[in-house]
Amino acid sequence: MRYLAYIFLIIGIAQGCQSFDNRTLPILGNREAVNGDTVYHTIPDFAFLNQDSQLVTNETFAGKAYVADFFFIACPTICPKTTKQMLRIHDHFKNEGRLLLLAHTVAPKYDTVAALKKYAYNLGVESNKWHFVTGDQAAIYAIADDYFSIAMEDPEAPGGYDHSGRLLLVDKNRHIRSFCDGTDPKDVDRFIVDIETLLNEK
Repeated sequence: MRYLAYIFLIIGIAQGCQSFDNRTLPILGNREAVNGDTVYHTIPDFAFLNQDSQLVTNETFAGKAYVADFFFIACPTICPKTTKQMLRIHDHFKNEGRLLLLAHTVAPKYDTVAALKKYAYNLGVESNKWHFVTGDQAAIYAIADDYFSIAMEDPEAPGGYDHSGRLLLVDKNRHIRSFCDGTDPKDVDRFIVDIETLLNEK
């Protein structure tokens, strides 16, 4: 938890600096100097299955930005709110080919490909825009850390899983550039502006 607090301190400082330059978004997360170059935090390689049984990897998002989150279908608390906001983003950028959406289930033993297919169908979305993915639970939980998010089984949490309600914006170079509270529509309004800013970067 101390590590996460440190990460979000860095993120908070970076986002605070954003107001000084509205033309570009900061690259969030840890960074280090390697042979005189700055190396930024990146999302590692991954491979999951989406609602159409298609393999989704980093290559799926090659040359594109995407918004990522973590959820589960039976979530009784924050997921309906975050999914509603993700749907807002989907509809706002429906015809924007440079932006995709990626939702990872934190309950893969229940959220099967078939269940995700039905969930996406009920939302009225398709996998060419919004990928709902499942896969190895350990791999999903591990990559949540790379998104500065939380994903874990917790019998004391509502629905049996603890997870973050954050929505995260990843650029074409796998860098996280912005995030928001997916349960707060006003914060999502600001996040949508950030997405537009990123898409307009030269």
